[in-house]
Amino acid sequence: MTELRPSPISATVDFEAEGVQHGHLRLPWSRDDSAWGSVMIPVCVVKRGEGPTALLTGANHGDEYEGPIALFDLARTLRAEAVTGRVIIVPAMNYPAFRAATRTSPIDKGNLNRSFPGRPDGTATEKIADYVTRALLPLADLVLDFHSGGRTLDFLPYAAAHELPDEAQEKRCFEAVAAFSAPWSMKMIEIDAVGMFDTVTEMAGKVFVTTELGGGGTATAKSVAIARRGVANVLRHAGILAGEPEAGPTRWLDMPSADCFGFSEEEGLVEFLKDLGDPLTRGEPIARIYPLGRTGAAPFEHCAALDGLLAARHFPGLVKPGDCLAVVATEVGGP
Repeated sequence: MTELRPSPISATVDFEAEGVQHGHLRLPWSRDDSAWGSVMIPVCVVKRGEGPTALLTGANHGDEYEGPIALFDLARTLRAEAVTGRVIIVPAMNYPAFRAATRTSPIDKGNLNRSFPGRPDGTATEKIADYVTRALLPLADLVLDFHSGGRTLDFLPYAAAHELPDEAQEKRCFEAVAAFSAPWSMKMIEIDAVGMFDTVTEMAGKVFVTTELGGGGTATAKSVAIARRGVANVLRHAGILAGEPEAGPTRWLDMPSADCFGFSEEEGLVEFLKDLGDPLTRGEPIARIYPLGRTGAAPFEHCAALDGLLAARHFPGLVKPGDCLAVVATEVGGP
């Protein structure tokens, strides 16, 4: 096997130094307006003594905001004397996309969360993925990667983990999900897990927690409060911060099969007949899609493929064939 070349990304912080450091992950990017320019990805490291390491990341997709808000705030306020171990905070992991308010990078159109484990000699997005995989992930015991629906989806606010081959690892992940204590907690499946940060983290044997905390390309006071409390709870659960997690009521959801995902087969104006959290029975209409080209045409109906409740929905008012229209989950007693 060919040995990978070193990453072109360099850190202006020392991950082994005690105390609080604010700096950057510098990715060289030669472009028209800066021949020897760089992308400067903000990073914060807080370390005190021996203990576990938490890697906290936001804006894996650039139009998702609860994570960046909670993590920029945490980086501003976290003090070394409060920490046992280490916290690495990357509030905007796909920094070019975050600055552009887009899901994917404006540099190369790369979707960071489909680019792992990345390549040191690849696109800008692949270089970021490679650095996270080879430089940051080995330092971590626990990873919390914040997501929400961005501009095109809206979710019930939940923390989530995945079913894993290693039952002990899976148990640790769901214990961290329970500690996060979002209003909803999900046993999640993915449409396609290839290239995801989730996948490389879980394959490395780490505890991994993700979230979906809303959507629509914005954040609300409630969704940000969930993120702030959740990250503090996870750090307490890991023993990095003192005290017990601030427990709140959570309702557990499962995604038992690919039937959870509903995709539009039509283009048109979408009318949702159910709101997030509403109960559904198999065969019940979730949405109508009105053709755009003429009046008088009957709308298409999209129906639930299983009993459950509406956990996510398409956000914009217009829909295209292939768009994820709705996600149905089932409520269960626990993970």
